[in-house]
Amino acid sequence: MQPVESYINYSSPMIQKARLVIIGAGIVGASTAYHLAQLGWRDMLIIDQGPLFCTGGSTSHAPGLVFQTNASRTMCELAKYTVDLFHDVLRQPDGQPCFRMAGSLEVAYTRERLHDLKRRHGYAQSYSLESALLTPAEVHARNPLVDVSKIHGAFYVVRDGLAKAVDAVADMAAQVRALQAGEFYGNTPVTGFEISGGRVRAVLTAQGRIECEQALICGGIWGPKLARMAGISIPLTPCEHLLVKTEPLPELAGAAHEAAHPVMRHQDFAMYFRQDFDCYQVGSYKHEPILVDAEAIKSPADAKLMPSVHDFTPAHFAVAHAAAIELMPALRGRKFTAAINGMFSFTADGFPVLGESAVAGLWVGEAVWITHGAGAGKLLAELLDGNPSMDLHEADINRFHPHQHVPAYVRARGAQNYREVYDVIHPQQQMQFPREVRLSPYHARLVAQQAVMFAAAGWERPQWFGSNAPLLQEFAVRERTGWEAQHWSPIQGAEHLAVRARCGLFDLHPFTKIEVRGAGALTFLNHMATNQIDVPVGKVVYTCLCNGRAGIVADLTITRLAPDCFWVLTGGSSGPIHLAWLRAHAPRDGSVTITDETSAYTAIGLWGPRARAVLAQACDADVSSRAFPYFTAQHVTIGMTPALALRISYAGELGWEIYARSEYGLALWDTLWQAGQQHGCVAAGGGAFDSLRLEKGYRLWGADIDIDHDPYSAGLGWTVRLQKGEFLGRAALQQAKAAPLASKLCCLTFDGADGIAMGKEPVLANGKAIGYVTSANTGYSVQREIVYAYLPLQFAQVGSALQVEYFGVRHSVTVAAEPLYDPQNLKMLA
Repeated sequence: MQPVESYINYSSPMIQKARLVIIGAGIVGASTAYHLAQLGWRDMLIIDQGPLFCTGGSTSHAPGLVFQTNASRTMCELAKYTVDLFHDVLRQPDGQPCFRMAGSLEVAYTRERLHDLKRRHGYAQSYSLESALLTPAEVHARNPLVDVSKIHGAFYVVRDGLAKAVDAVADMAAQVRALQAGEFYGNTPVTGFEISGGRVRAVLTAQGRIECEQALICGGIWGPKLARMAGISIPLTPCEHLLVKTEPLPELAGAAHEAAHPVMRHQDFAMYFRQDFDCYQVGSYKHEPILVDAEAIKSPADAKLMPSVHDFTPAHFAVAHAAAIELMPALRGRKFTAAINGMFSFTADGFPVLGESAVAGLWVGEAVWITHGAGAGKLLAELLDGNPSMDLHEADINRFHPHQHVPAYVRARGAQNYREVYDVIHPQQQMQFPREVRLSPYHARLVAQQAVMFAAAGWERPQWFGSNAPLLQEFAVRERTGWEAQHWSPIQGAEHLAVRARCGLFDLHPFTKIEVRGAGALTFLNHMATNQIDVPVGKVVYTCLCNGRAGIVADLTITRLAPDCFWVLTGGSSGPIHLAWLRAHAPRDGSVTITDETSAYTAIGLWGPRARAVLAQACDADVSSRAFPYFTAQHVTIGMTPALALRISYAGELGWEIYARSEYGLALWDTLWQAGQQHGCVAAGGGAFDSLRLEKGYRLWGADIDIDHDPYSAGLGWTVRLQKGEFLGRAALQQAKAAPLASKLCCLTFDGADGIAMGKEPVLANGKAIGYVTSANTGYSVQREIVYAYLPLQFAQVGSALQVEYFGVRHSVTVAAEPLYDPQNLKMLA
């Protein structure tokens, strides 16, 4: 609990005009202002409804524990930067760092948790965090108050610890002011926004109107309320969690340090602990979520202690209290000198909300906790400055699909993320609610074939089909055990092999379909794409979209349907991000119209060596290789369905992606299914979809490629046409091509039959992590376990012997030439 003390509001009379108004002087708002000041920005105004700098938001009451390890590399990097800035740069009033590097312990109460801590130790190695797995005795040496007979061990991170967030905010504000980059005003609630022509023009406050070029919402738990004022949506829900502080413990009498013990998590009971000199603070999520309506949160003037704090509810703490005493018997009988229900923000997927909103010039930095606060502010500053230094797709404000803004969905998913905040979550584990939000037109056919559905962007997508179990009598698939067997079926492998041997139908309905039309469409797309888009009508082009640093914003296909009309096709989950990128860069003169056609059209993949025979039987066109070449598109009639067929394949086989108006979707599936039966066609799910693409070496955006990598290091340099003229990222791509590669994306295969990975495991050379797994799956056709990873060039040569650590066990791997399957593309070109 941060001290509830008010800092002097050091500001002159209210400024009426600013380049940027930042709403919220908590950790995110202050960090953004600080980093913009370092980038040379001036004329900023940072306002908050509460007193500076203990303003009454989540920053003010947060206990300050920082655990950097995260499955997400982005979140881990934001946390690492936060620790570095707090420890090395920012200072408390007494000159001490704003970070106490006490280390952290995550204790294992169960064998399952101990096993999972090995996975977390792998993440730490992947992302260069110094960490170790400890025995109970080693835990006792670091915190003798823990009853180590109750635990099986712990995960320890050296540079975790305790952040002094309010002091950090005050120091950042002082440095902003010292640079004459901006002013901070407290007691200045926002009452509205002035928006015209789709752009923010002013921020309205109780102290008056502030004209601005841009504004940034960092209101934390008030984010949804501020969003409503601006006519946008920020899909987060505030939740209460419980925090207590004990009376002094005799065992800590005379404690000279605020946190001599490592900060600690007891995740099997959704709890955390931190020493507070001779006392202890204990926080708990071990209760049913207590959701709060952002509109109902009190103002600083009306709140009893502060707006982000409600009265303690002892009944919600009963289970946690018993667990705390069991783990730390010294807490038994100790009274609480302070106890609160403190609010934090939860989103549908557990990630922050960062970026420019649908209102031009109105930016958002929300759902960021102290752990990531300084890093998130740095990233927001770079976004505002137009030059982000790292990938943020997981936190991108544009990632949300329309249903993910519905209040009932936001509340339901926020509550579930609260429940699961410390749970052991399998990477393939599926949400239970809400489900069946979006269904394909042929969904009933998939269900009839006993589809096991996974949810993706609200869509129900088959991962495998129970009706394909008989394929296991034809195709041998090695069983899995343990963690890797969860949410998996050998039927996935059988479907994979059936597609390679015959053909399969794939549900591609969620693919994002974007129409770009107009007199300026060609010029626009050729400016956005690395490849040449000025191609004949009917040609399909695979290309990257890059930013100004040559980072890969997207990889997708662009099909020229007419001289002034193109289709841009990309993944279903990533579609909103890529659509927003195109719209943000489109000309404003009316020469280009961009339309999201995703719901208007369905899509089916027909892939495999017998795909041509199936399509020929079902349609009226000549689908021979001569009449229908690879990477071309044609309008065809399939049964009674007018369709657009693209001869491309994500499976590495002969085949087509077939698009039709959604109302024809069921008939399209039925026609292709009926035509395919005599050719052994199967329905194939997402499990086979991924293993097929990995055998062929196809990249997955958001895993293998993102803005942190350029096409050359990703093995996609062949999509870059530097000679075509100017386009976005061209200068940086020229430099990247001329410079020696620092690392490259490589294919590795396990040497032993017992080797396997799931993704994000460390890749080691001589016992040290040199990279991490970006994608992993079984190569059922090549009979090898496959991983991909970016490797420094000295380790990237074919034949290099390395290791992958999976749950604490190191397995030998070898760099292999790619693709493993059909390297001459004979199958695709057949």
